[in-house]
Amino acid sequence: MLAAAARITRKVGVPVTVDAEAGYGMTAVELVAELKGMGAAGCNLEDTNHAAQTLRDPAQQAAWLRDVRQAASGQGYRLVINARIDVFLPSAVSGSGGRTQGELMPEALRRARAYLGASADCVFPVGLSEAGALAAFVSKCPGPVNVLRIPQAPSLAELAMLGVARVSYATLLHRGMMEQFSRVLASLAAEQGEHPRTG
Repeated sequence: MLAAAARITRKVGVPVTVDAEAGYGMTAVELVAELKGMGAAGCNLEDTNHAAQTLRDPAQQAAWLRDVRQAASGQGYRLVINARIDVFLPSAVSGSGGRTQGELMPEALRRARAYLGASADCVFPVGLSEAGALAAFVSKCPGPVNVLRIPQAPSLAELAMLGVARVSYATLLHRGMMEQFSRVLASLAAEQGEHPRTG
């Protein structure tokens, strides 16, 4: 993944944020060295513990984010840290147990405050999409909020009115392109079936 991200940063003329997931088992110093070496402007760092299929303790995650910031600052590297909050993901990971987004809000805000207090630049409550819950989160969060623009989320204009600072599309653009590609191929296959080749 890091090699692929490095190829992208070398080929585009705009700042690139790398989805560094949970750090790939690297120390903060190792991760920062990789990101700086590839020329990444920023990174997403999530609070899911993939091995345990649960969320990391927010205090531990905040300490990790602080270590990343210190490692970057020590190298004079102004890395933009986007701290992902996975509270709103399905219960298999987050332990949400079918609770509504409004009911999950206190835990999400607790994590947001901890991560911003640890020098994250922005928080990313991935999966948060209900307009009322989004508005409440943005109004109570002490820093910039990044939102994933899934189909059920408010429009870009509505997100702007809510005060959302950053919008991500993740794999959604790629999936949309592949779905369109599949539709074109299916249409060509159907047309070929209607007009078989003659020998």
